[in-house]
Amino acid sequence: MRGGPPESAPLPTGSPPTGLTHLWQKPTFADLLACLQQLRVEPPVWNLKASRAEILQKQEEQQHAVDAREIVSFLSVIIKSSLAWLDDDDEREQIWDEASKRLAERCGRTAMGEITRRWPFESPDESGPGSFTLTIREPALTGDSLGLKTWGSSYVLARLLPSFSSPSGSPGGPGPLAHLLSVEDASRPPILILELGSGTGLLGLAAAATWRCPVVLTDLPTIVPNLSHNAAQNRAIIEARGGSVETVPLTWGDTSHSDPRFVNERYKLIVVADPLYDDDHPALLASAIDAQLDLGTEARVLVMVPERDDVTRGLLRMFRLELGRTETPLCCVQEGTVAGEDDWGNGDDDDDARQVGFWWGIFKRDDSR
Repeated sequence: MRGGPPESAPLPTGSPPTGLTHLWQKPTFADLLACLQQLRVEPPVWNLKASRAEILQKQEEQQHAVDAREIVSFLSVIIKSSLAWLDDDDEREQIWDEASKRLAERCGRTAMGEITRRWPFESPDESGPGSFTLTIREPALTGDSLGLKTWGSSYVLARLLPSFSSPSGSPGGPGPLAHLLSVEDASRPPILILELGSGTGLLGLAAAATWRCPVVLTDLPTIVPNLSHNAAQNRAIIEARGGSVETVPLTWGDTSHSDPRFVNERYKLIVVADPLYDDDHPALLASAIDAQLDLGTEARVLVMVPERDDVTRGLLRMFRLELGRTETPLCCVQEGTVAGEDDWGNGDDDDDARQVGFWWGIFKRDDSR
């Protein structure tokens, strides 16, 4: 049990924000818990229709319009307090735990404990398959397990999926993946899609629901348990829309413990979002794509990389070079950049620091060689 001041210590007199509980009044466990839950900070869901400023303003309107320093001071007072008037040790522990979580949430999303976020998807037109919402759990970030968080590029790319698969009759013509995903031919069975570096699974789950296809979501063995949880959490929604998902561990560059399917099967479509963080990632990812992509000329790879800074732009250049050096080289057939919002940061950046250009590219086997 956490220690605190002796029972005879005077009650703290720090004033909380207006409308919240004063500790000198010896509030009940229920009142304290409700007070702390009011202060919960949910990370905003970035999207393509609203600016970061608009999203943050709406979020602030839903919370207490109180100076952030006052809230931090209030939470610190609770954490330091013995809460001696609460008779139950478990209740005191819960209050300390809640106050600690609220304090961590104000240190940026990477400092948060476990959270669950809901990600809405809307049909692009009246003839589309309808709207749906995916529920994604993000455990607390430990070490360099970045796959436990959902980064902005996954949502940006997931919302663009309908445009990549739009059929020939759509305004602007068919999408660049329509030849693989068109539903105009009902007798054509859906293709099996592979996602590399799935993380929390948002992109792969959205692909299964949007394209009504089976999707294999993969990541490191340490990431897969949470990935599997999210797949199970959303399976009913996906299957109701005609898709399916399964989760399998896959470590790029390590074939010694690979599932047999990654040796015996190749995929006509591979999707990847925000996969490059270290200098060795471009070569490892290019090798994994080369090993898993079907050798036919109609096979495609859809990749999105946020151009956060010179480092990420350099990793992207390296990745494109590595794709051209694989055993069966790949070339880019279409690319573009979408302006959007990135979750990367500590919550103290200004608006411009969060504005990111999200590069996307579609690759195929280079049949000119």
